[in-house]
Amino acid sequence: MKKKDPKLAKDMPSRLILLMLFIFCISVNGVAKDAIVPAGSNQSQLIKGQVFDKEGSPLPGVTVVVKGTTQGTVTDFSGQYSISVQGTDAVLVYSFVGMTTEEVLTNGRTTINVTLKEDIKSVDEVVVVGYGTLRKMDLTGSVESVRMNEMQKAPVKSFDESLAGRIAGVTVAGNDGQPGTNNNIVIRGVGSITGSTSPLYVIDGAPMEDSYANTLNPSDIESINILKDASATAIYGARGANGVVLITTKRGTKGAPVVTYNAYFGFSVPPKPLDLMGAYEFVKYQAELNPNYAQNVYFINGKTLDDYKDAKSIDLQDQMFQSSPVHNHEISVRGGSENTSYSASGNVLDQDGIAINSGFKRYQGRITLDQQFNKKLKIGIDATYSSEISHGAILTQSSDSYTYANLSLLYSVWGFRPVLGDNENLLDELFDPAMPSTDFRVNPILSAENELRRTKVDNLRANGYLEYKLTPHLTLKFAGGLTNIMVERQGFFNSLTTAGNERRDQKQNGFIYFRPVSNWNNTNTLTYNRNFDKVHNLNVVVGNVIQKQKDGNYGFSAIQVLNEGTGVDGLDEASANFGTSGSSRWSLASFLGRINYSYRSKYILTASARYDGSSKFAPGNRWGFFPSGAIAWRMSEEGFLKEVDFLSNAKLRVSHGATGNNRISDFAYLSTMAIPRNGGYSFNNGEPTRGALLENFGNPRLKWETTYQTNIGYDLGLFESRIDLSADLYRKTTEDVLLNANLPYSTGLTTIYNVATAYKNIGKIRNQGVEFTINTINIQKKNFEWSTNFNISFNQNKVMELNEGQSALLQNVNFDTDFRNTTPYIAQLDKPIGQMYGLIWDGVYQYEDFDLVLGDYILKSNVPTNGQARANVQPGDIKYKDINGDLVVNEMDFSVIGRGYPIHTGGFSNTFRYKGFDLNIFFQWSYGNDLINANRLFFEGNAKRVVALNQFATYQNRWTPENPSNEYFRTAGKRDTYYTSREVEDGSFLRLKTVSLGYDFQQTLVDKLKLKSLRIYASAQNLYTWTGYSGQNPDVSTRHSALTPGFDFAAYPLATTLTFGIKASF
Repeated sequence: MKKKDPKLAKDMPSRLILLMLFIFCISVNGVAKDAIVPAGSNQSQLIKGQVFDKEGSPLPGVTVVVKGTTQGTVTDFSGQYSISVQGTDAVLVYSFVGMTTEEVLTNGRTTINVTLKEDIKSVDEVVVVGYGTLRKMDLTGSVESVRMNEMQKAPVKSFDESLAGRIAGVTVAGNDGQPGTNNNIVIRGVGSITGSTSPLYVIDGAPMEDSYANTLNPSDIESINILKDASATAIYGARGANGVVLITTKRGTKGAPVVTYNAYFGFSVPPKPLDLMGAYEFVKYQAELNPNYAQNVYFINGKTLDDYKDAKSIDLQDQMFQSSPVHNHEISVRGGSENTSYSASGNVLDQDGIAINSGFKRYQGRITLDQQFNKKLKIGIDATYSSEISHGAILTQSSDSYTYANLSLLYSVWGFRPVLGDNENLLDELFDPAMPSTDFRVNPILSAENELRRTKVDNLRANGYLEYKLTPHLTLKFAGGLTNIMVERQGFFNSLTTAGNERRDQKQNGFIYFRPVSNWNNTNTLTYNRNFDKVHNLNVVVGNVIQKQKDGNYGFSAIQVLNEGTGVDGLDEASANFGTSGSSRWSLASFLGRINYSYRSKYILTASARYDGSSKFAPGNRWGFFPSGAIAWRMSEEGFLKEVDFLSNAKLRVSHGATGNNRISDFAYLSTMAIPRNGGYSFNNGEPTRGALLENFGNPRLKWETTYQTNIGYDLGLFESRIDLSADLYRKTTEDVLLNANLPYSTGLTTIYNVATAYKNIGKIRNQGVEFTINTINIQKKNFEWSTNFNISFNQNKVMELNEGQSALLQNVNFDTDFRNTTPYIAQLDKPIGQMYGLIWDGVYQYEDFDLVLGDYILKSNVPTNGQARANVQPGDIKYKDINGDLVVNEMDFSVIGRGYPIHTGGFSNTFRYKGFDLNIFFQWSYGNDLINANRLFFEGNAKRVVALNQFATYQNRWTPENPSNEYFRTAGKRDTYYTSREVEDGSFLRLKTVSLGYDFQQTLVDKLKLKSLRIYASAQNLYTWTGYSGQNPDVSTRHSALTPGFDFAAYPLATTLTFGIKASF
């Protein structure tokens, strides 16, 4: 791989700054030289110009009036206008529905181009909802729109990375910072126990159960609307229980073609390294842990501990992590005529990871075409192709099914001994010669540089529609789409890697797997929309949907590759190959309908229903009915409130309905068989014969999960909507939860995985909470504006039913084989899901807990043990609370020690505009959630007592006879594999998530450069986090599921990203 010039990377930010300063100087010079008509002239002059929106697209239909007169004109389809004025100091007023009105002093100019901004307080805003649009004032459900102009200022690869904290009730958490990964999005709490909790994604009308967020360039997104309550989501029926994310992408606009180029360059910076023991403290610790090892490695040739006080310390964090470049290029063209609109766009993103030999690349292109053939017929198509590649070592996980923590690269980075013995050169060696051969640790730098781990995703999505107006009020629409995805995963691990070295049975090994996915959908709707005498407004939608998906998994792995130099190309020559092949499919058929009635936009009624049939359930249980109803009262339209000057809008909303969830495996109702490669039955003591074994237990009685949700909301606008408040109170209860439940031992059943589970409709879970959103325009002057957005949401979760006779569901975490039989999570009846479970840490045993008998310390009879035999407990050992009072600490003393989900989350955004400058500052927070910092098990006490394993610097203050600490136990003072409250930490945080500063150049300069708009900007992501968490990132969940939130082990760090960009339209 070609290495980047470090000097070039270092100079890149300074060169970008110089470039922007140069452009700024040009603008100042251009303004100074702008030609004007001599002041004082009172003669008539013709002024021409063009009006654009914020994207640089022409705006037809804009009214241009000379202030103080009735003289005016309207822009044509290209946004152009011409108007005569008297004198040199006339003022032109530009106004357009949904845009802020602009006043411009002519100042003698003969050409004036203007860019209008969106009016963020417009109550007539049109909002995209399921299978249609509605005016915001006519909404009865809980629907929130993302402020795209703020969100798109974040320098991120996909929309999910900037969604956190933007919308009340929507929580977004990442597994870690690995390049190419996507975040977990949850709307209004976890609604399932062992099933999927992710929302349904609808992109340009096409529903998808996975977001495939990396395939969408954020700049191509026109709007994102979040449907939260049953009134909004029931029309999506069987897949609406977890909420719906509606994404509408940009299309062409009427007017002359506008070409826009946007590019940013920058770099990502790793967080501050964790503090580790230096040479002296490490050697001191090793001498306490294993004196023989220390004597043979560090105390040879007459060396003593004091000799290491000034020894140089090695810290591989500086070699594993790096400042890495990122650059993004986008180009688009949008335009159209009276009947035709079109667009084309392309994007290239290249983002190196902050860990060596890791990164993400994306190549994306998109086209749209809309054609109005006549007053009745309109058709449109769009197609998007993306190819994304993520590569590099995965820091937190192993490829082995039986996981050892020491296979993690970060384990080896933090644990790397910081000092060398005589005649040692560990930095060039794969193995530490002082470690036993049973220790799988390797030099993490060599391993990261030699691993090949590559995932390529090619995605082609094409949609089309045909609209035909049967009458002026009745529209028939046929829409369809096809999505083809090919996921290719390659891996190769040579002899210098963790997974392929000589100590591993598989030796050099690798794999190639392909996962093709094909999804098609067809949606047909009939929409009736009519206003009667400007009093009654009726919108009716009926339709049907058909969707089908097929996916497969094909490929093979190979071990003991003969020639590692050939990489994946030599897998066929390996000693053993293990192939896999298989496919699955599902289909869905639906009928839907919705009625929205409004009386004077004062009394509003919405009713919707959907009838879904899914192939994931057995015949007889495939169809489900999901209705909803809602009412709204815009009391601000009542006569007794219309005279209240400061009241702009006041609306009460109430809704109730049912939605479903079918997110389980495609054939969970059927039992499946497999013929495993290993195992079999030996007849007459002969060679074992392979045979079919049970793989999964089916349940033919499976049916939908059903979520019943009630929502009460209130919207309030004050002072011409300069203050907008929205509050929602909700309760949603999920019944017949699809729980992957344990089968009774009395059945005698088991599978090839030595487990006996099956999906059953037996669980029940409830979420209830309150959400607040406040939008304010604090200051609105001609040259200065300050607006604020604040949102906060509280959610309470409760498990109400589990398996028959089951009061609690325990869940383990696969990260180290020695901890596999300990369950750190529990779901209990009438308690929140995702609670942390283990022993309560009670400090450290002190001398007063013991009797001194013949020189030995014997634990007093009234002091409980810590899981070890009473005779083995010594001063300085870790101590736990004896919950049941039997003086013996064991699993019977386990209790709840933390909560995995927050009490409340939110975001706070401020936007300032001064003339051409704009500044956006966005904060995100989470409060009340805990994390299991599993790193402390190994690096703050060394629970497995591994030699040559460095520790966090905090462990320097461990218990010793001279330092009787009650916080850090003595060396080798923990000899169990229990999770305890000691590893559970408060995960609350406040993060300065995004800061963006931009400048839009004055139109006079832009005109001289033959451009329509020109902007420079700088953005920063993840600038600073305030938290009490001792790890690097409190917003992490490396083994994430509904049952196991907030588990942190060897997570890829979250980078701080700084970018500088330029955007121009012409």
